[in-house]
Amino acid sequence: MIRLPMTRLHLLPALVLVALSLASVRSSAQIAVFDPTNYAQNLQTAANTLRQIENQITSLQNQAQMLLNQARQLTSLPTTLINDIDRNFTQTLNLLRQAERVAYDVQAIEQAFTKYQNFGGAQTNQQMIAGARDRWQNSLSAFQHSLGVGATAVNNLPSTQAQTDTLVSASQSAVGVLQAGQAGNQLLAVQARQLSDLTAIVAAQNRAQALEMARQGAAEDQAREQVRRFLNNGQGYQPQTVTMFR
Repeated sequence: MIRLPMTRLHLLPALVLVALSLASVRSSAQIAVFDPTNYAQNLQTAANTLRQIENQITSLQNQAQMLLNQARQLTSLPTTLINDIDRNFTQTLNLLRQAERVAYDVQAIEQAFTKYQNFGGAQTNQQMIAGARDRWQNSLSAFQHSLGVGATAVNNLPSTQAQTDTLVSASQSAVGVLQAGQAGNQLLAVQARQLSDLTAIVAAQNRAQALEMARQGAAEDQAREQVRRFLNNGQGYQPQTVTMFR
């Protein structure tokens, strides 16, 4: 058995402690070492991840904006004048239906025009006079009705202007295609109503003119019949000698 000197035995624990301390320092030094390459790679990875997140956020924002735009395009127009326009249509139609005597009906016209023809021997003088009076009243009623239709169309002009202004303003402030389209459709309805007023005026005027021309034609035909009856009534004119001065 080898025996070490006592001084060496005392130094052995100290050497062990020094060795352990060096090992600990070496291990700490390995952990605290800075690797620039690894740090740059980690930084690039973080930047790429952040850029992906920003792209995703931008994409979500664009999708949200697209949905908002689609919602605006599908927003219905809050302004509607369909009831007012339809009311004007009904007013004009009712006025045309109020035409008296010879109305806007094919069968009624055919029946009424039997009084404008066939002035033969079957009618008495009193019947022809009554027929002439009836035809004159038809013409008078038609001209009065024509003036009423024209007055109604003129009275509709302020409402037409108000409706047009309202719809044009709604179209200009429309937030989407649907609102602009609905405003345009209502403007077309206003124009259609104006055309119906013009159609009613033209129909009423043509009716009055047609009845007046028919009355004039019937009056000429009746006059010829009356002249024929006058000339064929009894003996014709016989000349006689008249003494004027004694």
